[in-house]
Amino acid sequence: VQLQASGGGMVQGGGSLRLSCAASGLTFSDYVMAWFRQAPGKERDFVGSISQSGSSTYYTGSVKGRFTISRDNAKNTVFLQMNSLKPEDAATYYCAARPRYTSDPYLYNYWGQGTQVTVSS
Repeated sequence: VQLQASGGGMVQGGGSLRLSCAASGLTFSDYVMAWFRQAPGKERDFVGSISQSGSSTYYTGSVKGRFTISRDNAKNTVFLQMNSLKPEDAATYYCAARPRYTSDPYLYNYWGQGTQVTVSS
């Protein structure tokens, strides 16, 4: 199984970025896909997730209304659209896959390598 995250970069506060995570080696439509983020010296935190069909999404409170998760099961890809970015959103962002929903990073089976997001004030 391989999850390949991309799309990170540097953006000014208030700007937008779109992260992608391409999956291979698994039946993508069988998995909940989630995004986590980790800032230096901090825990890996849940950002949001999307159900297998894409019909349900969950977000942590700090990103609700600003971030949107979507998926394309035909392309085995999940996306994280991040708008109105704030300096506190800066972190390494990871995608992860699991057959069932949870916000606990320790319960996820598969992880991408991470993509860095930097937000300048």
